[in-house]
Amino acid sequence: MSSEQPQPPGVVVLYNRSDNLVKGDARDLIADQGVIKCAETIAAALQSRGQRTALAPIWAEPPLLSDESPGSGPPRRRLNGRTCDVELALAAYPPAEWVVFNLGEGLEGRLFEEVRIAWVLESMGYRFTGNDAEALGRSTNKVRAKLALAERGVPTPAWLAFQHPNQVDESVAGCLPFPAIVKPVAEDASQGIGPDAVVYNLRGLRERVAYVVETYRQVALAEAFVVGREFNVSLWGDPVKVLPLSEIDFSRFSDPYARIVSFSAKWEEESFEYRNMPVLCPAPVDRELGTRITRTARQAWAAMGCRGYARVDMRVSPDGTPYVVEVNCNPDLSPDAGFFTASRTAGYSYEDMVGAIVQLAPRRRTATDRTVARKGWAMQSRPARSGQRLPAVQPQLWPAGMQPAALPGGNGTRARR
Repeated sequence: MSSEQPQPPGVVVLYNRSDNLVKGDARDLIADQGVIKCAETIAAALQSRGQRTALAPIWAEPPLLSDESPGSGPPRRRLNGRTCDVELALAAYPPAEWVVFNLGEGLEGRLFEEVRIAWVLESMGYRFTGNDAEALGRSTNKVRAKLALAERGVPTPAWLAFQHPNQVDESVAGCLPFPAIVKPVAEDASQGIGPDAVVYNLRGLRERVAYVVETYRQVALAEAFVVGREFNVSLWGDPVKVLPLSEIDFSRFSDPYARIVSFSAKWEEESFEYRNMPVLCPAPVDRELGTRITRTARQAWAAMGCRGYARVDMRVSPDGTPYVVEVNCNPDLSPDAGFFTASRTAGYSYEDMVGAIVQLAPRRRTATDRTVARKGWAMQSRPARSGQRLPAVQPQLWPAGMQPAALPGGNGTRARR
């Protein structure tokens, strides 16, 4: 028998690298490419701790137009391009030897690629950081998220979803209070959110729904605008712990309906919004309000089935009710992002935060485990002996018959900083 100790697992940082988008506004690419710098920073933090580390990009070459002349007739144009999907990106990193630090959000802004990546990692047998595919899917689709929150009794702004601007008619006026904020149903990073996202009447709602449907090729979600303070609550761990609360400082914006964390406020460093919307952490709240916000964030975490780390964004109305406007599974971990701001306030260095998130990655069950996996597939991380069986896993059934409920009325966008 060899006396050598097994090498501890390395950490491979999985991230996406896109040069184009298949939908949305052209400037959205800023947010899509932000993950590249974040991945490099996380890898450097891991290496500084002596961790064996590798970077694994999921990438797509920009499609190139080439001439093709099939026999006679005018030349035709053909699109050529290549991609490296998650399976290829991780080909050199076997799951028995590597943990995946999962920053994968998919290529070129395609919908729900983040969910697929998590399913792939689980199916391939990897131990990986952050949330599983079920939580990611539930939270990314804002309608599904609202239904899950309502089922747990978590307050969320009144809302309607539209597939087409023609659905905006007089009947809407009695269902959705104005002003309202309109956003794509399955985007994050404040994509599609700007001053024009706030609407004050049916005409404005119809025009904004048309913009979202045509530009982002998805359902438009309209929410009642909650005039009030906005908080970000970062959570992590098992059992879950709440990090110090953060508040967006809107004091330099006199118009209450301009107090939104827009795309400019989050990503465009030269914009007025970016330079004049700081984050206060710890947030200046009294004990009673802090308790309500923390309790609501924990309920939202449970409603989404979160694990690892997440951030809950909410608006607090003048009567003190916290309304959840977004649950961000796997939020941005950049040094200037909200999750690290809360972690730093709690006393963690960036390197400590990154190391803790790796430690939170759930360990996969192996063929020698006698216990039953709580959820997901029971995965092998080493070869099983002949005849050995994996533990049984109870099938999970999708709930049926859930209907949206009328809920009291909010704004909200995923806050990066």
